[in-house]
Amino acid sequence: MPHADKRLFTPGPLTTSNAVKAAMQQDLGSRDDAFIDLVRHIRQSLLDLGGVTAPAYTAIIMQGSGTFGIESVISSITPPAGKWLMLINGAYGRRMAQIAAVHHIPTTNLTYPENQTLAPADVAAALAADPSITHVGVVHCETTTGIFNPVAAIGEVVFQQGRQYVVDAMSSFGAAPLHLEESHVDYLISSANKCIEGVPGFSFVLARQAALQATAGWARTLSLDLLAQWQGLEANGQFRFTPPTHALLAFRQALAELAEEGGVAGRATRYRRNHQLLVAGMRQLGFREYLAPADQGYIITSFHYPTHPRFSFAEFYQRLNGRGFVIYPGKVSDADCFRIGHIGRLFANDMQELLSAIRAVLEEMYEV
Repeated sequence: MPHADKRLFTPGPLTTSNAVKAAMQQDLGSRDDAFIDLVRHIRQSLLDLGGVTAPAYTAIIMQGSGTFGIESVISSITPPAGKWLMLINGAYGRRMAQIAAVHHIPTTNLTYPENQTLAPADVAAALAADPSITHVGVVHCETTTGIFNPVAAIGEVVFQQGRQYVVDAMSSFGAAPLHLEESHVDYLISSANKCIEGVPGFSFVLARQAALQATAGWARTLSLDLLAQWQGLEANGQFRFTPPTHALLAFRQALAELAEEGGVAGRATRYRRNHQLLVAGMRQLGFREYLAPADQGYIITSFHYPTHPRFSFAEFYQRLNGRGFVIYPGKVSDADCFRIGHIGRLFANDMQELLSAIRAVLEEMYEV
């Protein structure tokens, strides 16, 4: 099917279906019964995707990007004397630590190279050495590189040590299987415009309800107060402040398309296939991945710049953009890389067409 828009091979916002875009062509009042039913449906669907049920867990929708959701959690659930252990192997782990610092919340940062997965044994040692740590924060898919961290194994360690566990699943939820209760996740944060293939406008939190209810009086902001947001949704199904009505309508359609595809497992199958085709084709073109294959996830892949003297990423990017293909600059701190995402409403033929465009662009750039 022809694409009217440029195809987005990025970690989000993503290419969306025509039906998702069309769902936004409706105005809905924020106090309307139809809107309250919409919010109720979305909250239940999110619990279903996480493999959990009420009242053990609850879903809270928060206006703003994924980072707003992360800041909502960190600033709302940390007690006055709380302390975090932040597990960092990329830019988004560093961002969690930065958010805590802005709110004057102390952290211990366990930092790894960006091409190395986190080690549960190190987490256990850090927690045993510091009983003052109350919370542990980790990124599931660190989109700096595309690496997947062992969140279930780390969750077991955190649970055994009696601390609370917070998972940034921004780029994985909806396409990477993760059972919250079995992985001892107290709070999981993701956003509308990632693997569920909605549009930007809100983030969401799946929270262990008992943990959330114990946070009264701890919030450090008004608009990002997670407990107050939940209490409002529970009381009357309404948001405390203006809700992203159109983005929520799009998300309902995106959830329906996820179910039609076979849920998390079905979407993971397509994304894995996209990844396999893309990596095989890029290798044929002479590109090398930044991560070892064993550590590489199927959400986004970082590639080293070619060594050809005529390669310029800025020119490479612009030439692909002119052909209707949008890739992503690198975020790795110790290597020259760029990134290509495999998620969104993209299929095998999209990967093949991108590879053909890359081949053509390289030929143009390397012409003498």
